[in-house]
This record gives sequence, C-alpha cells and structure tokens, in this order.
Amino acid sequence: QVDKILKVIPRDRKTFLFSATMTKKVQKLQRAALKNPVKCAVSSKYQTVEKLQQYYIFIPSKFKDSYLVYILNELAGNSFMIFCSTCNNTQRTALLLRNLGFTAIPLHGQMSQNKRLGSLNKFKAKARSVLLATDVASRGLDIPHVDVVINFDIPTHSKDYIHRVGRTARAGRSGKSITFVTQYDVELFQRIEHLIGKKLPAFPMQEEEVMMLTERVAEAQRFARMEMREQGEKKRSRNDDDDDTEEALGVRNKVAGGKKKRRKA
Repeated sequence: QVDKILKVIPRDRKTFLFSATMTKKVQKLQRAALKNPVKCAVSSKYQTVEKLQQYYIFIPSKFKDSYLVYILNELAGNSFMIFCSTCNNTQRTALLLRNLGFTAIPLHGQMSQNKRLGSLNKFKAKARSVLLATDVASRGLDIPHVDVVINFDIPTHSKDYIHRVGRTARAGRSGKSITFVTQYDVELFQRIEHLIGKKLPAFPMQEEEVMMLTERVAEAQRFARMEMREQGEKKRSRNDDDDDTEEALGVRNKVAGGKKKRRKA
C-alpha cells in the first residue's frame, strides 16, 4: 500500500513517517522511501511506564479459570482487558465469565470487522467491564479507562507483553497488570523479566478462597463448552453470521433451568 502511495505523490516533497515501534520492516521502508532521513526516537529500549504496577501469579494450569474469577472478584469495580493466546480460548473464557455474572465481551480475529467494532464500542462506553482479546487488541488501542490488564495466557514473544500491558497506565495515569504463570510458562516469564529489566512481585492472594470457587467455575466451564459446541454446529449447518455469543441465550436458558434443545441426529 505504501509503494502505491509513493508512486502517485510528488517526488519533490517533505515526508514524515511515524511508527509506534521501529521494526526492521519500518527501517527498510525508511531506506526505500526517504532521501537523507533524520531519525527521531523517544526510546530505543523496550520498557514499561513507571506508573504501571506489574505483578505475576504462579499457579497450576488446571486452576487458571478459578484464579481468574478470584482476581476479577478481588478487583471488582475496575475495567479489565484479558489477553488470551487463541480465538477459541477468548470465546470460551468470555462465555465462562458471562455464566458467572461478569459483563464480558470477546474481541478476536475470527469475528467480522463490524462485530469487532461493536465489542470495542460497548467496552469503550463502559457497557461491558471485561474485554477478552487476542493480540489483535494489543496494539493501537487507546481506551482511557482500562484499569487492569491480565495476561491470562502468557505471550510467546516478550515484546508482545510490553504492548499488552501498555493498554493501561496511559498518558500519565496509573494501572495494574497481572500475568498468569503456570508450570509450563516459567521460561517465557523469565524472558519477559529480562527484557523489561525488572523482577516482578507476586500478586497477594488467598488460595483457600480460590479453591472455594472451583465448583462454581467447573459448572460454568461445562456450560461454556456446551455453548461452544452449539455455536460450532450452527455455523457448520447454516454458515450464518449471527452473533450468538453476545446474548449467550442457550447457556442462560440452561442455567435458568429452561428446556434444552434437542439436537438433530
């Protein structure tokens, strides 16, 4: 797209090229598009802002959902961005949280652009307090009221951590980030600490209270799996474009003791 633009604009010009990050691709573009360029960079070091309080929690992988619910309860009243590694896990976790009474909404790459904008606008308008997203939302979003960023799935690339936690504590405001570290994520977490040059403190928790949530969370997980299956079957059978996830009617009917729909053989 940039090459197309360069072909039709005047050759004799002043060009200003702005980028949030100076990647190798941007540097190549700079050489191709500019004569005698002057580079002005705020910082070449990957770092997080001082007003961001960063924590981690070290947990068994099988209890991740319970710990997430515990933290949302502990920090109730804040707005949250929760990052997951896959579209499927984003959708599943959104349904799980809705079953437990949280106003959660997903944002991921398998949604149409209209649905993505709808999710984003609801979160920006504070109609939803929890936005679950893949890395599609880790860059370029400026939502002033994000109070807490949770890395539910630890990022594979350390630089993505900086982009994710940068969704909070923007423009001089304060914010919190909490990273979930399971027994499988220790090396990735150590890389993140090395990149930002900090040892992160553990987030204070009461494990007994987390374990008390496991039964309710297990039930919500079961309903979320059922709803995911139903959505998959609807897409395969009709290939429609309805957003069943926003209302989650099937799950709510089951929770309320409504009649279950019979599946066609």
